[in-house]
Amino acid sequence: MARPVNEINAGSMADIAFLLLIFFLVTTTMDIDTGITRKLPPPPPEEMEDIKVKERNIFKVLVNKNDNLLVNNKPGDIRLLREQAKDFLSNPNLRNPNTPEDRPEKREKDIPLLGGTVYVSKGVISLKNDRGTSYDMYIQVQNELAAAIRELRDELSNQYFGMNFSQLSDSDKIDAIQDAIPVAISEAEPEDIGGK
Repeated sequence: MARPVNEINAGSMADIAFLLLIFFLVTTTMDIDTGITRKLPPPPPEEMEDIKVKERNIFKVLVNKNDNLLVNNKPGDIRLLREQAKDFLSNPNLRNPNTPEDRPEKREKDIPLLGGTVYVSKGVISLKNDRGTSYDMYIQVQNELAAAIRELRDELSNQYFGMNFSQLSDSDKIDAIQDAIPVAISEAEPEDIGGK
């Protein structure tokens, strides 16, 4: 006579599988893609006139398909880009009559928290990439330009409020620093710039 085969109790297997599923969902980390934090301006009104910017108020940065920089029509280096952008936007020799013509003009702006009238640069950073520019180089250039503006804001914030811009919590102080040092980066549509 054949021996009876004992059945395996599989009722608790479903419970175990469910617990393992919950465990892995809770303990697994999800990579979140990070990008460039940039607030885009609202769309311009339809009847808006073209704004003419003087050539001396434009800091031109071109990146070709070989990831070479051209800064103001001269070969550039990514390691020097931040300081060049800071120097251009801050324009320390505003009142100097010998100020070179490649320095941006400044306009007076009333910002009460910064002591009244402040000179704000009319400078604009114009960034143009080749379609073949590597993503890594694009991010490096963006990081250096953003760091230049961040450092200028930190310097001004430390001068007036004794702390870095990122540490400010008062929205009026934040607005004052942003008004004095706006993010003036214009990015053109990528095209075939070329390169050797």
